[in-house]
Amino acid sequence: MTADATVPAPSSPPLRGLKRLLPYFGQARLAWFAAVVATIVGASTEPLIPALLKPLLDRGFQRGALPLWLVPAALLLLFAVRGFSGYLAQLALAKVTNDGMLALRRSLFARLLDADMSLFTRQSASALSNTVVYEVQTGATMLVNSLSGLARDSMTLLALLGYLLYLNWKLTLIVGVLFPAVAFVMQTLSRRLYRITKASQNATDSLAYVVEENVLAYRMVRLHDAQASQAGRFDTLSQVIRRLAMKSVAAQAAMTPLTQMLAAAALSAVITIALWQNNTSGISVGSFVAFVSAMLMLVAPIKHLSEVANPITRGLAALERGLDLIEQTPSEADGSYQAKSALGQITFDAVSVKYNDEAEPALNNVTLSIAPGEIVALVGPSGAGKTTLINLLPRFVLPQGGRVLLDGHDIASWQLPALRRQIAMVSQDVTMLNDTLAANVALGQAVDRERVMHCLEAANLASHIATLPAGIDTLVGHNATQLSGGQRQRLAIARALYKDAPILILDEATSALDTESERLVQEALQRLMTGRTTLIIAHRLSTIEHADRIAVMAAGQVVEQGTHAELVAQRGLYARLHRMGFDEPHTAKMVA
Repeated sequence: MTADATVPAPSSPPLRGLKRLLPYFGQARLAWFAAVVATIVGASTEPLIPALLKPLLDRGFQRGALPLWLVPAALLLLFAVRGFSGYLAQLALAKVTNDGMLALRRSLFARLLDADMSLFTRQSASALSNTVVYEVQTGATMLVNSLSGLARDSMTLLALLGYLLYLNWKLTLIVGVLFPAVAFVMQTLSRRLYRITKASQNATDSLAYVVEENVLAYRMVRLHDAQASQAGRFDTLSQVIRRLAMKSVAAQAAMTPLTQMLAAAALSAVITIALWQNNTSGISVGSFVAFVSAMLMLVAPIKHLSEVANPITRGLAALERGLDLIEQTPSEADGSYQAKSALGQITFDAVSVKYNDEAEPALNNVTLSIAPGEIVALVGPSGAGKTTLINLLPRFVLPQGGRVLLDGHDIASWQLPALRRQIAMVSQDVTMLNDTLAANVALGQAVDRERVMHCLEAANLASHIATLPAGIDTLVGHNATQLSGGQRQRLAIARALYKDAPILILDEATSALDTESERLVQEALQRLMTGRTTLIIAHRLSTIEHADRIAVMAAGQVVEQGTHAELVAQRGLYARLHRMGFDEPHTAKMVA
């Protein structure tokens, strides 16, 4: 995975992008209806302000021509209607925004939970988190509010133009020349803003990835005195984001003065022609002031319309990344076969696996059969293919050749939930959720407190749990980092005990345990392995000596099979590795 590994987001036209969002933001139809009606009502009140000026100037200063109470009553009623319509529109749009965000986030998280495993090699955790959490919220709020402003200002513009046509259609034609020019400016700058926004998203993801790497690898960075080089990476990407931000501001800032200059030119022409008309045909003071006031009121919505392109572009670009994640990421392939509890017969039939960035295959035509209840240890040098082989069983890795059978059924034909219910795994890399100890042990199942305690006791964690004030209700924090390495590994063993699956995979499950803890955990594992098919990636004799069979792997192939005694007597690869790493039982480690 690289810092700039992101899902490519095609630059779709805004209209197409909005259509893609309809399934998520178009469901709250009543809220949309209320927002549209309230916006229309609010916009239609705008021309009433200059309309009140005309009778006020023409008749308000003539004794008895206009009742004194009429003007303040009309103004109060006008602003009451505007205020209520604005309040209703804001509430309705808040519902549209939040309902849409909820629907989109649910779809995004559901896709993360069932996405093809390749997604997590293409994208970093920070980029995926940013898309699901922050970009959806920022994009939805920005887009809906901007579209609301676009609708409000457009309707206000139409209402004012209608009133101007009513007052003086000739002068209004001059104002109409303004709109094609404004539209050209907005279209040109909007395209540039969209390109800059997409580039900024990618640069921000890259910067977040650098931060994520340095947070996870803070010990190695400091041990190797790499702070300066990492600061250089951070600074380079920060400079890219800065340059893109300045380009975005320049494009956005250019819209307002350009549209204002066009509006000023139109206003100058209107005033000049209106004065000429007054000298030739005569118009009332009220009509002139009402027309100029209404025209001046056009400046605000025109200005807003010229500025709305940036937030709409940014909001749409942010949401499109989420849509691309949903639409372009395939789900894991699923089958139809299922069984409540598997017997545990496993067959690797001429299985081959090759990763994209490797010249040699990780597995090369591997054939291995495991009987129900048999305990098989996989040993071999680093890179032999042991981990790849066990990852085939839960379909974390897919074979390019051959088949993997469980109880005689190709695992590709199994329903994934049914298949994975048959397997418990304890890996060297322990992952815990930021939840209680009990919830982590019972992961995916209902919490049975008595059973949780029994599993913790079997994993040799009961004494430590007893020292915690909240016991099994203690929050473990981010990946249980407040626990020691051995405690975290034993917690993973307790989780496997709780799942009680017919197939057990142990990937160096005792690697972080001291001698005494290992002895106690080995006793628990022996009880757990009884009657279960078990695959073990082993590095200690204490684990291997209990296996029914040992399969020795090298260069992606099984090169030797047999018991410990048989393999030592063969004086092959296993015997050589045994001399290197098994001289002292329980402490010496084999090359794995």
